[in-house]
Amino acid sequence: MALSDVAVRTAKPREAVYRFADGRVPGLALEVRTTGGKFWRLRYNYDGRANMMSLGEYPAVGLADAREKALAARKQLDAGQSPVQQ
Repeated sequence: MALSDVAVRTAKPREAVYRFADGRVPGLALEVRTTGGKFWRLRYNYDGRANMMSLGEYPAVGLADAREKALAARKQLDAGQSPVQQ
């Protein structure tokens, strides 16, 4: 199921860090920290290893922007390049 602006805006902190996955872009998730901070993360595999990269902090980076950044990183992966090294 795809994330919505309302779900992102109303996500509340819990006792432990948790993530909401976005159903539109593979690997994209909103990480909600115990302090209430919300960060966009992208999980991906590169060179046979699992990796995670940060795409920015909400609300400075909104849902649409996070999806664009994640899709751009996926294109780099498809071209055989590491999105973190770019």
